Amino acid sequence: MVNRNRLVDTFLRLAEINSPPKHEKAIAERLSEELSRLGFRVFCDGAGQEIGGDTGNIIASKNGNTSGVPILLCAHMDTVSPTEEWGYVIDDEVIRSNGRTILAADDKAGIAAILEGLRVLEEECIPHADIQVVFTIAEEIGLLGAKHLDYGLINARCAFVFDMGKPVACVTVAAPSHDNILAKIYGKAAHAGARPEDGVSAIVTASKAISCMSLGRIDNETTANIGVINGGTASNVVPEYCEVRGEARSRNEKKLDAQVQHMVESFHEAAAETGAGIDIEVSRSYNSYRLSADDEVVKIAVAAARKVGIEPKMHETGGGSDASIFNHKGLPATVIGVGYEKAHSVEEFIDIPDFVKSAEMAVAIVQVAAEK
Repeated sequence: MVNRNRLVDTFLRLAEINSPPKHEKAIAERLSEELSRLGFRVFCDGAGQEIGGDTGNIIASKNGNTSGVPILLCAHMDTVSPTEEWGYVIDDEVIRSNGRTILAADDKAGIAAILEGLRVLEEECIPHADIQVVFTIAEEIGLLGAKHLDYGLINARCAFVFDMGKPVACVTVAAPSHDNILAKIYGKAAHAGARPEDGVSAIVTASKAISCMSLGRIDNETTANIGVINGGTASNVVPEYCEVRGEARSRNEKKLDAQVQHMVESFHEAAAETGAGIDIEVSRSYNSYRLSADDEVVKIAVAAARKVGIEPKMHETGGGSDASIFNHKGLPATVIGVGYEKAHSVEEFIDIPDFVKSAEMAVAIVQVAAEK
């Protein structure tokens, strides 16, 4: 039986450890100790060295005591900001941030749910097949931990990533491909007061391009955004350089290609109009995946949700996760809802009853996998 107080205490102890991307060493050491106490063989891979971080991914393995499907449980150790002066408030069965920082439920609630599930398995001597636990680094800055994971150490047949909000036990069956767009615009500097006509404004060029783009929600599968604009040196200088970063995502590759082409063409047309030079780089961040109700990983997740009294919802997301990389690497993976809300904001919170259900879900996944 899930221990509510222990689950909450574990989460709060993990959440107070500051772990921005590439700086997860402190929490990685704590988790390695916890997993070792639970009988896992723990290894830290070389992903941290590859990305310039202070630790690698934690990969923990435990042999099964029965046959069944070998599984992997996953969550990420890093968080977004702000985290300085982290604090929390518990009010009416809800854990909230202090209003000045994130709560860090994304994704330390996922870690805590997995740990509590593993403790229940140990305490109640629940039969299980082979289990692996992977706690990744640098998820929040491009899924870097999963991209650099040592897959030679992974022998699981299905992966379950505890890294989504509500509803609890929601099963993600589809996620988009994601392309990044970097436009470098080269204008011509001039004095903005004396001879502005001699200049070519890189910022004006960028603004013309962006104003012609279809952005935001394109359709039910596709989104696009311009997120960062940098340029100029002073208010009295016509800016000769501007850099624009954007993205497009879609669960449909043809739609994604069309949206990226539209954004690229908008940049080129604006540059031709103003006389600016332009270089554009398009790079793939991660690939889409789509699971079916007949896939083993989905069957296990659905059965586990029903085992804890929840009729699961099949979810198609617009975001990426470690599951995106796992699926691309050939490891079938789905994302499981943990129950937090307003992630990446100072209003983040999680309902404790939902949190308990997510830990029960971790136990149920192991149980169902052992019965296969």
